[in-house]
Amino acid sequence: MNSIDKVTLVVVLGLTLVFGTGANTVEDCQECHDDEDLTIERDGREVTAQIDAERFGGSVHGKLRCGECHTDLDRAELPHDDVEIGRVDCERCHQKVAGIYRRSLHGRAHESGEKLAPHCQDCHASHYVAKIGSRASAVSKFKIPFVCGRCHKEGTAVSRTFDIPQEKILAHFSQSIHGEGLFKQGLLVTAVCTDCHTSHNVLPHTDPGSSIHKKNVSRTCQRCHGLIEQVHRKVIRGELWEKEPHKVPVCVDCHSPHKVRKVYYELGMSDQDCLVCHGEQDLSTVRDGERISLFVDLDKMKGTAHAAVACAQCHTGINPVEKRPCATIKARVDCSICHAEVVAEHATSTHGKRLARGDTNAPGCKDCHGAHGIRSRSDTASPTYPTNVPELCGNCHREGSKAAQRYKGDEHDIVKNYVMSIHGKGLLESGLVVTAMCTDCHTAHHELPHDDPQSSINPDNVADTCGKCHHGIYDKFVESIHFTLRGKTDKDLPHCNDCHSSHTIARTDLDDFKKVIIDQCGRCHEETNTYFDTFHGKVSKLGYNATAKCHDCHGSHEILPTWDPASTLSRQNIVATCAKCHPGSHRRFAGYLTHATHHDRAKYPILFYTFWFMSILLMGVFGFFGVHTLLWLPRSLRERLKHKAHKAQKEEKELIARAKGKQVKRFDRFERQLHFLVIISFLGLALTGMTLKFSYLEWAQSLSHLLGGFESAGFIHRICALITFFYFGAHLLDVYRKKRRAKTTWRKFLFGPESLLPNRNDLVEFGASVKWYLGQGPRPEYGHWTYWEKFDYLAVFWGVAIIGFSGLVLWFPEFFTRFLPGWSINVATIVHSDEALLAAGFIFTIHFFNTHFRPEKFPMDTVIFTGQVSLEEFIAERPREYRRMVEAGELEKNLVDPLPPVVVRTMKIFGGIALTVGLALVVLIIYAEVFGYR
Repeated sequence: MNSIDKVTLVVVLGLTLVFGTGANTVEDCQECHDDEDLTIERDGREVTAQIDAERFGGSVHGKLRCGECHTDLDRAELPHDDVEIGRVDCERCHQKVAGIYRRSLHGRAHESGEKLAPHCQDCHASHYVAKIGSRASAVSKFKIPFVCGRCHKEGTAVSRTFDIPQEKILAHFSQSIHGEGLFKQGLLVTAVCTDCHTSHNVLPHTDPGSSIHKKNVSRTCQRCHGLIEQVHRKVIRGELWEKEPHKVPVCVDCHSPHKVRKVYYELGMSDQDCLVCHGEQDLSTVRDGERISLFVDLDKMKGTAHAAVACAQCHTGINPVEKRPCATIKARVDCSICHAEVVAEHATSTHGKRLARGDTNAPGCKDCHGAHGIRSRSDTASPTYPTNVPELCGNCHREGSKAAQRYKGDEHDIVKNYVMSIHGKGLLESGLVVTAMCTDCHTAHHELPHDDPQSSINPDNVADTCGKCHHGIYDKFVESIHFTLRGKTDKDLPHCNDCHSSHTIARTDLDDFKKVIIDQCGRCHEETNTYFDTFHGKVSKLGYNATAKCHDCHGSHEILPTWDPASTLSRQNIVATCAKCHPGSHRRFAGYLTHATHHDRAKYPILFYTFWFMSILLMGVFGFFGVHTLLWLPRSLRERLKHKAHKAQKEEKELIARAKGKQVKRFDRFERQLHFLVIISFLGLALTGMTLKFSYLEWAQSLSHLLGGFESAGFIHRICALITFFYFGAHLLDVYRKKRRAKTTWRKFLFGPESLLPNRNDLVEFGASVKWYLGQGPRPEYGHWTYWEKFDYLAVFWGVAIIGFSGLVLWFPEFFTRFLPGWSINVATIVHSDEALLAAGFIFTIHFFNTHFRPEKFPMDTVIFTGQVSLEEFIAERPREYRRMVEAGELEKNLVDPLPPVVVRTMKIFGGIALTVGLALVVLIIYAEVFGYR
């Protein structure tokens, strides 16, 4: 009807009301239609034509005349038996609704002549149309299910005519949460048929314009369920609801239409519908040439994370209209329907990118979480439960597996190393599920290579990653000079995994970690080589972990420059730092030069010149006596080749014969015992001391280990030092006693002909000896002491004093630095080390040659052990001493019987061991100086 027709109609109706038209009134019609027996035939059926005037008057049409609806009877003469009565045209007043109705399934069926199609009066009643909101209305909330049920129920003509599921719709609705709300609780706001299907625009679900079409059903439900997006926010992100409806399960996929139940009940009957087939154990299909079971064990799913999730929520695209609803599923399960953020994150990971490129080895959701048996990560049976994660990741990343084969980095045996690390042991042995596992460091869904700036293990991010657990340490680290934002350098700064590694993380209090920490610092700080010149560095090389290492002084994570007041090495804190190991620490003691080197003359001149003084002394002594030995060796060899080294005079022969095998006593018991202590202490000091001096060499480390480790070697060294101090003191006491017995002055006693101190005659004998070595003169007539024996004595005396005092400074540094500067410890270290090297080298080479290894004495001179020498040998080697004793009448009283052979043999064995040890050590020292010098 156009606008002109509408205006004309309004004008005609207005004139009719004012002037009247002669039309029949309601009273005129009621004269007949009050009769209860009045009937009329309609569609072959006889129906009543009686109208209750009172009910009609109370209806929404009560003020209208009958002819306004029955237009063909408006001016007819009554009774109207000869007038053919047509259907009332509601469109005259309800044009908009009628237009909607005509486009609906019902309207199209009606216009096509389908007699079963409902018309207005079929739903709203004919003459008693009540207000829709009133209980009297035929389309009130309480009556709508029954009005619709006249046609849409099992066995009706509609259910037989239309190919749509009609089975027990009314019964299902009445048992649903909507039906219970309406019928049992009287909730007028609950949904009824017209709320979902609309009142007049009823369309099939396949029609895109239908309110129950897949694209529209969510909005239909949202008319009542206004917070549906908020309710489902953890399941379905709001933006996906409208933007990607093909990915999102619509309401009826989970909440079966007409059967909607409370969510804590079973979600409709859709799962049961699926299990009609998938509950069969032998159900299977062939996929990619492999037979796959399609059986779903509902009992096993009850304890899973998806126990309350309906099949249709994951397997979207199900069409409940189809005989086999899953036949319409086109796409694989898309976890982003519920886990949008996680899936989006996974898509940007290395795994996700490879999966998108079609890499069959790349893991997707199902590979880690499973399919139907998905369990919460808090479930111990879940593959993502913390203790199971290493095994899960190891499926691909274990050495030799598919991921490890394509890996080109430096990390190998990743899973094996993790299991043995502190994290792995904490997780798998101690059951600490809060300890770090693969996903804590690499994340669960956003794994990226370390060179990706977004990676959790990227150097710029790894501190934050570790800080998630090690929060207190992270707070310290970000304030240190090593932290990226604080350290001002163009060099790469260290990160957590540079010191602690990635997968082999060890406990920091274990020896293995402490042994490597210095080398780890040395990767960046090349100057740490100077650390190994110090006592701390040397003993650490020997495996002693109680000594101070880099982190003990500089800190572990809170490392700061020394000028920073907060630094552990600042002037304010250094004494306290030293006191952690040295309780007697004080300001002067803290002046010890921790990283000082004798190679830097500009920075450490005192150490430089001390080192070179000791080096020149060492080279001078070895150079001088090396030449001396080389000159003596040929002459000594010729002496041995002679059958008789000395042609004794007639009276000497008679004396030898008269002695009857007796020997001359050269050393008394005290002197021999003192020398025994010298041998024991010197070998002990040399063995233990050389391991420390050459600690960077493998032989020194092995020897230290053989001695029981550095602590044991240090104990032996100190015991031997005490023995040295003892015999040194005992010797001085013996000198004092001898001087008193001599009843002479100190001058005569110390510088007399029998003294061990050098005098002018020794220079004369030295010159004569050199001439003899060169064949330019006779062999000198040596007395009680030779010049080389006196040098040996002075060397020991000097060595004990210098080595002993410097050793005491190193033994008690806190005490000595009370009156000495802190750098005196560094000087003492150089002096003690180099003087000991000089002593050991001289004794094991020059002294051994002079006394034991020169050809005429080889392999051993036992006089120092037995204290006795044969009279013939005594006369040959010390003729001047022999004549003095004869002239003084002392020879006879110095002749003694030889010691028993077993005693001599024992002494030779002891001496042989001492010589062997000394020779072995000198070989090692030469090797160290030639091939291992640093």
